[in-house]
Amino acid sequence: MRISTRAQRIEPFYVMEVAKAAGVLAREVAHTDRPMIFLNIGEPDFTAPPLVQEAAARAVRARATQYTQATGLDHLRERISAWYRQRFNVDVPARRIVVTAGASAALQLACLALIESGDEILMPDPSYPCNRHFVSAAEGKAVLIPTTAEERFQLTAAKVEAAWTDKTRGVLLASPSNPTGTSIAPDELRRIHEAVSKRGGITLIDEIYLGLSYDDAFGQTALAIDENVISINSFSKYFNMTGWRLGWLVVPEALVPVVERLAQNLFICASTVSQYAALACFEDESIAEYERRRAEFKARRDWFIPQLNALGLNVPVVPDGAFYAWADCTAFAEKLGISGSWDFAFETMKRAHVAVTPGRDFGTAETAKFVRFSTASSMAHLRESIERLRAMAENKDR
Repeated sequence: MRISTRAQRIEPFYVMEVAKAAGVLAREVAHTDRPMIFLNIGEPDFTAPPLVQEAAARAVRARATQYTQATGLDHLRERISAWYRQRFNVDVPARRIVVTAGASAALQLACLALIESGDEILMPDPSYPCNRHFVSAAEGKAVLIPTTAEERFQLTAAKVEAAWTDKTRGVLLASPSNPTGTSIAPDELRRIHEAVSKRGGITLIDEIYLGLSYDDAFGQTALAIDENVISINSFSKYFNMTGWRLGWLVVPEALVPVVERLAQNLFICASTVSQYAALACFEDESIAEYERRRAEFKARRDWFIPQLNALGLNVPVVPDGAFYAWADCTAFAEKLGISGSWDFAFETMKRAHVAVTPGRDFGTAETAKFVRFSTASSMAHLRESIERLRAMAENKDR
């Protein structure tokens, strides 16, 4: 059977490949005194709060399960619009919001609507691997630009201008970012957008972790800059609805019919039950619970990162959002007689029964020395992981 060149260009999602290996070992050690601890997947250990669960059940009982329009329930679009006003003091009209089957569908729709064959999209190195694969699936080319800790592992306007060519179509950013948890300073983001706009390009920004910001200096939506910024968001992270597969896309008004037409053909609509459930996310009781959970994620960050640094797993930039720690494992790996985060990840999985994500997925060769820890797990799991890693460093785990 002949496989399309498009499919062959898509590399494996190594995060999930490592997760599969961890799952196999987890079954083997499940009944021991050291079961597997998963710090590899970016999924909150919290689930949807009670009001959201009840709303989903009501929708099923009321048989409100038929297709919605491709852009989503009007009431949900209005609630998202109101959230932008209340949370970020930004006016985002509901008519510019398209509800999607997760942020992944939102990115796919944006890429298909805007990228032609051969177009180049500038992205930071490191960045979330699936983002560049969406560009590739749309026949474009992701151009990864190396970034530094001093730049918070984010692009700058100067680097965007230096990398721009006749083939460049725009930029795809993420703030806060996966895997680093760092955001772009608002002034720098404005400069990037101005540089892109001046060249007739597009600014795409993944804001799925925006609700999980811990620093007022960064926790602002790029939609405050210009209505031509295209923002991708999700109910997965801040709203704790990963498996419900629900997200949204904010686009300029003229682009809505284009995205709607694509969505009609590719997805019909996002899950109707999930949409009705998501209406309850914006109730005062739910928001209060989400804020309590956000404080818990921050507390985990504040405890865990100093512990990693003390072990020689250096986190060069304290994340201002999300639930990740991007750590240089070079010194720790040398103690174990190995090199690189790929071998480090499998060694910690085997010896400490702690699953982490190697940097291989997130960029070019420079990321190979980094490992991503997810602090979306419980504080108890984080504490136990540190103890196991400490024993591993001291060669006491055998």
